[in-house]
Amino acid sequence: MSEKYDGLRGYWDGRQLWSRKGKVIHAPDYFLAELPRDIALDGELWIGRGQFEETASTVLAERPDARWKNVHFMVFDAPKANGTFEERMQFLQATLPKGNRFAKLMVQSRCQGTVQLLAERDRIVELGGEGLMLRQPESEYEPGRSPTLLKVKLYDDAEATVIAHQPGEGKFAGKLGSLRVRTDDGKEFSIGSGFTDAQRESPPPVGTIITYRFRGLTAKGLPRFPSYLRVRLD
Repeated sequence: MSEKYDGLRGYWDGRQLWSRKGKVIHAPDYFLAELPRDIALDGELWIGRGQFEETASTVLAERPDARWKNVHFMVFDAPKANGTFEERMQFLQATLPKGNRFAKLMVQSRCQGTVQLLAERDRIVELGGEGLMLRQPESEYEPGRSPTLLKVKLYDDAEATVIAHQPGEGKFAGKLGSLRVRTDDGKEFSIGSGFTDAQRESPPPVGTIITYRFRGLTAKGLPRFPSYLRVRLD
């Protein structure tokens, strides 16, 4: 198990840094110079707990600026290396340059059971983190979602597309009341909580993909207690 870092996925092919959607990430030369040449790395570009918006605006900018000095590439796998997950971690420990300022190997520890797992999740959440990632021992590398890699969080989260703005009432009169959204599988529902006053004044435009959090599903398959989290920038 390891901490789930709330940043942007980064893939280093040994020459260039890419987003999870295959777009070039314009990192500064001094950042790229510390990544090993001709060795593929998979990880999370991350500034710190609770710093997703700052991370996203830094990493997705067309022109890199000084904020990149705060970005870490938290490496969790070596896509082209042979062997099991444990063997790939040993490969990374031997390969990543010592004293590297930016590329850091994620700390992995053996999960001893449910009690330890939930205690560690709660500890990370208390520190401002999202939760944990569980990796099946001796698993192979898979680039997308995989049953060998699981999230352990207090809340579920997912993405949906904004299809309408619904006006507010009472204290929210003249502002956003809720967002009407649609998921990729066609389910529609409203999200009315999780917004700041500024976001109610200027909500995400129709067509924007947002991330929302929720607690399980209803009998109709809709998210239970959905709450707005942020615009999905990556």
